[in-house]
Amino acid sequence: MPKIALTNMQGANVGEIELSDGIFAVPMNEPVVHQVIVAQLANKRQGTQSALGRTEVSGGGRKPWRQKGTGRARQGSTRAPQWTHGGVVFAPKPRDYSKSVPRKVKRLAMKCALSSKVADGDMIVLDALTFETPKTREMAKVLTAIGATKKTLLVLPGKDETIYRVSNNIPGLEVAFVNTINVLDIMKCDKFVVLKDAVAQIEEVYA
Repeated sequence: MPKIALTNMQGANVGEIELSDGIFAVPMNEPVVHQVIVAQLANKRQGTQSALGRTEVSGGGRKPWRQKGTGRARQGSTRAPQWTHGGVVFAPKPRDYSKSVPRKVKRLAMKCALSSKVADGDMIVLDALTFETPKTREMAKVLTAIGATKKTLLVLPGKDETIYRVSNNIPGLEVAFVNTINVLDIMKCDKFVVLKDAVAQIEEVYA
């Protein structure tokens, strides 16, 4: 089983924690991770864009001038795409961009993402995270102490209004719960900070 240092709020190591091989030591499968991330980004698209084609623009029913003898190019309608106020070529229409991914593929991608953070040394496990005074600067001190000053994903075992409040105004810091983490957020963060209790829940969910 892979082992990772257990860190306190001051950035000091206070022990070790063993991680599950089946979740945090899975070989990287880039095609699977890519498939899940593409599907996740596609599912975020609203697909409500719309424009009018030449058959949908009002007007243009009369031929602007006769076919021959004017010296100008032949035109059949003032609502053709090359005209001002004309229709749009290949006008976009509302559509569904969503992609479905099998559940087993999603689980494998999540395990690959978690394992990659452990392999790269970007996963930090905190023994606890409590604040006597709910101040943003206190949370900033903790992030500096543990070396998570860039894009950071903080995973909590459950909803905590105090931690959420002190983390809300820190640039680059996102707070998530065990049931809301996803492959995209894990892969794009520089540091993956997890509370000790959240690690146990992750292993329980993806066992």
